Amino acid sequence: MAELVTLVVLLAAMVVAVPVAKRFGFGAPLGYLAAGLVVGPAGLGLVSGAGAIGHASELGVVMLLFLIGLELRPARLWVMRKSVLGLGGAQVLATGALVAALCRWGLGLPLPGAVVLGFGLALSSTAMALPMMAERGLLANQSGRNAFSVLLFQDLAIIPAVALLPLLGNGSMPQADNAWLAVAKAAVAVVAVLIGGRYLLRPIFRTVDRAGAPEIFTATALLIVIGTAVLIEEAGLSMSLGAFMAGVLLSDSEYRHEVQADIEPFEGLLLGLFFVTVGMGADIPALLAHPVRFFGLAAGLLMAKALVMLLLARVAGVPWAGAVRMATVLSQGGEFGFVLFGLAADGGAMGREQAASAMLVVTLSMLATPLLFAAEERWIAPRLLSNRPKRPFDPLPDDHPPVIICGFGRVGQVVGRVLRVRGIPFTALEQNAAQVDFVRKFGSKVYYGDPTRVELLRAAGAEKAKVLVVALDDMEQSLKVVELAKRHFPDVTIFARARNRRHAHFLMDRGVTHIVRETFDSSLRLTADVLRNMGLAEADVVRTLDTFRAHDERTLIRQHAVHQDESQLIQTSRQAAEELQALFEADRETGPAGADGANGAGANGAGNNGSGAGGARASG
Repeated sequence: MAELVTLVVLLAAMVVAVPVAKRFGFGAPLGYLAAGLVVGPAGLGLVSGAGAIGHASELGVVMLLFLIGLELRPARLWVMRKSVLGLGGAQVLATGALVAALCRWGLGLPLPGAVVLGFGLALSSTAMALPMMAERGLLANQSGRNAFSVLLFQDLAIIPAVALLPLLGNGSMPQADNAWLAVAKAAVAVVAVLIGGRYLLRPIFRTVDRAGAPEIFTATALLIVIGTAVLIEEAGLSMSLGAFMAGVLLSDSEYRHEVQADIEPFEGLLLGLFFVTVGMGADIPALLAHPVRFFGLAAGLLMAKALVMLLLARVAGVPWAGAVRMATVLSQGGEFGFVLFGLAADGGAMGREQAASAMLVVTLSMLATPLLFAAEERWIAPRLLSNRPKRPFDPLPDDHPPVIICGFGRVGQVVGRVLRVRGIPFTALEQNAAQVDFVRKFGSKVYYGDPTRVELLRAAGAEKAKVLVVALDDMEQSLKVVELAKRHFPDVTIFARARNRRHAHFLMDRGVTHIVRETFDSSLRLTADVLRNMGLAEADVVRTLDTFRAHDERTLIRQHAVHQDESQLIQTSRQAAEELQALFEADRETGPAGADGANGAGANGAGNNGSGAGGARASG
């Protein structure tokens, strides 16, 4: 009963603290740590010991390693090998050596403890760094990819580090007979996992999947993760190693995504409990007794890791803005440091007081990181990005082809490829320099330039062009190009890509009469395939989609008059849905002839609306 009360208190603290932390942009891990500090012995004292809950929370780290292995497909690792092994390996070795040297000769710690501290403090928090970068959309750029590579190497490096801890625990190799027996047990367990994963996992999941019981599929996934971890632990290795191996073995399986979806909720909750128990175990009395010492050690750790990461990133060719961002986001200690220090204390590689102090320093560094990262993104990154030399726009040709394509992404490229094979010359403008360089690798001719600048459009020959294709991803920029073209080049015919109905209405406001909604035609084609698969005759499929298309175009044009009024827009949408339902009911009652008549009227209506004064043809 007492453990249930403890669990209720912990869950309540998590429910309160995590949303508050995320609301202020600090991330979930900081909320979990704060919850542990508040309810733990040093806080309100609501929980004096987590007991079995603490052991269960360790499964969060195990499942995190499993998910990392699940994402680590061999092909992906091969593509990232240079940044993972190069930048990631250099960061761990350089930071670990620096911190170990400072602990050994600066603080006078024994060599085994200094080595453990050096490696453990070199690790960063994957659970904290990735969400912080993802919230700001940074994972897709160079600094984000490099930071992920460093974190990936750190996650991989924890496996051999945990395996080698017993050698540091007693300071010497074990006796020969025991050593050979331990190696044999470990080898047998690893081989068993590899063979079982290779030949048994897919048949097991296939059999369970055929049973049609989702809860049993989830139970099977948990059994694979925990069972493999326990088997490896019984062989004298780390549970994390077993979970990681299971994830890698499933990484190329057709059940990978389903397993990942089933495991992630458990991983998130248990990893949260892990952070809570870490917060509960923080040595707050020691911090209050020696605040200068511990805050100084945490600040030293942040500065040392940031300096090493900054230098390595610059050597790797990362621009200053990206290097500073990487240095900030990877400067804290990580969750695997807690695991390593706990295991090292249990095995005698370091004293428990040293382990507790190291965990407190890591906790303080994690608490500081969201604040430092927010400050870096607000004040430092904008200045570094604004000071970065800008790439000059490409000079444009003087031949002035009849077609100008603004935006050479996934839509503009299709238009350009078709024009090229038909021998119709065009000028393509793209304002994303990385996209320009990427497309040029495949032989496409595109010019780096900002189509929202009227002088660039004029240099591209907009005054003599027949057609201007506006295929920009950004809605505001596409509207700006349309406004410039309407004002300065009234004779050019504009064909515009609309991301959605709202975008289409804004284009209509600006007098554009040739609008293509980017997903509409592809959605109708997909629907046609679904209808055919459901057994509808080809004539019924064509008639159904023609009716829907004509009605939707008519509705789009009718809603243009009220698209700024949300209540009117909702009302007309409901009316349109009722009209469409009535059309298909009439189709069922009158048969093909009646439906064709309705369809023809709808199509003609849409056509009249589109060709009339002030109307717009919004096809697709």
